[in-house]
Amino acid sequence: MEFFSFGVLLLTISTTAGAINFIVTIFRLRAPGMSIDRMPLLMWSTTTTAFVIVFSLPALSVALVMLELDRLFNTQFFNAGGDPLLWQHLFWIFGHPWVYIIFLPATGMVSMMVPVFSRRPIVGYVWIATATVLTGLVGFGVWVHHMFAVGLPQVSLSFFSAASMTIAMFTVIQIFAWIATIWGGAPVLKTPMLFVLGFIVLLVIGGLSGVMTAIIPYDWQLHDSYFVVAHIHYVLIGANVFPVFAAFYYWLPKMTGRMLNERLGHWNFWLMFIGMNVGFFTMHVTGLLGMPRRVYTYAAGAGWTGANLLTTIGVFLFAAGALLFIINVVYSRRYGAPAGSNPWNADTLEWDTSSPPPKYGPLRIPTVVSRHPLWDDHDEQADPHDERTLDDGEETLATTTLDAADGFIAKMPDHSLLPLVASVLLFGIFLALVWKLLWLALALTIGAAISAGVWMWPTDRELIA
Repeated sequence: MEFFSFGVLLLTISTTAGAINFIVTIFRLRAPGMSIDRMPLLMWSTTTTAFVIVFSLPALSVALVMLELDRLFNTQFFNAGGDPLLWQHLFWIFGHPWVYIIFLPATGMVSMMVPVFSRRPIVGYVWIATATVLTGLVGFGVWVHHMFAVGLPQVSLSFFSAASMTIAMFTVIQIFAWIATIWGGAPVLKTPMLFVLGFIVLLVIGGLSGVMTAIIPYDWQLHDSYFVVAHIHYVLIGANVFPVFAAFYYWLPKMTGRMLNERLGHWNFWLMFIGMNVGFFTMHVTGLLGMPRRVYTYAAGAGWTGANLLTTIGVFLFAAGALLFIINVVYSRRYGAPAGSNPWNADTLEWDTSSPPPKYGPLRIPTVVSRHPLWDDHDEQADPHDERTLDDGEETLATTTLDAADGFIAKMPDHSLLPLVASVLLFGIFLALVWKLLWLALALTIGAAISAGVWMWPTDRELIA
């Protein structure tokens, strides 16, 4: 148990550091001219996700520290004499924002692909960006809907019920924007677009069951049943895995230089989509018939056998589709058609380089003048008279936070083993705590702090000029 707790605590530290990295990179290292209102929508979702990580993970870190204090030093946070309900609050204050940590990047990916395969700019850019931010913000106020059955006061339950229904409106805004973009465009049904359309269907089903469970009396009836299992799979697989598969088919050609096979891709989609609905939609019925969560077997006369058989068939279909994707990737790496620089006629800057891209990015840093830079006149993207070069080690162009005005040269950190040393020492700290070697943990803590401090100490070459 100590190993698990300290492992998750280590993960919260690394994830928070990664989130801060995303925030700083997005705000300071955008292309010149890429103001806040011209950023790709994936950057809006990534930025929102990063802030949600920074503000939600400390609750989990605190819960894990309290748990280990109880186990190692016999404190009374959650033990007899403490409050076990406190663990639920601390966990779910993190746990529900975590749903949006994995959901929002998926919506950002979809918002990147929908205009490309609809052959028109996205409808409601500002509304989608606003809905993304509000989803992350309101997501901090709905954690108690996981705890409707623990006996909390009715007034507080009503507040969290209303918040849980309210947050669905922001997803509805995005769904309407995607549908309007597709409706007003000329859709091209390549494999990425099929997965995007499947995602929209599955998100609507999963979102509706989520609003249903936000109704307190209904939630009491379905709490800890397979209905909830069905809902979470529609949200996590339908609303996250399907966009990720779409993104694989969309961006792997850029990464590898080879197109994935379209015929295999279509079979991949239909097996996963049919298997998903056969397997997990049936779980709604199983839950309504009274099957509880977290059971490994059940009585033959319970009336759930037929539904569970359908679920098993659906899961095997889904797994066959996932296996077909792996076959497609392996096959296409060797035999796939060359991708070219922009096989989808996409609108964002990553498609303006060769596939796979060179390690240095574009030879000339482009100047962005719209939300769809590759659909504009390319002559406007870079100043041909700008002779500035970035050739003094690892440099990059830094821009202002809101308007992305250029003029700053940022020196990136030099190559160093010190981050690896600090990470290994941090890992050693937690291992020492698992075996209760407190003096060794203290010595490793001092070593990790020194190595991190030396690495992060600024030098003249690393200052922004």
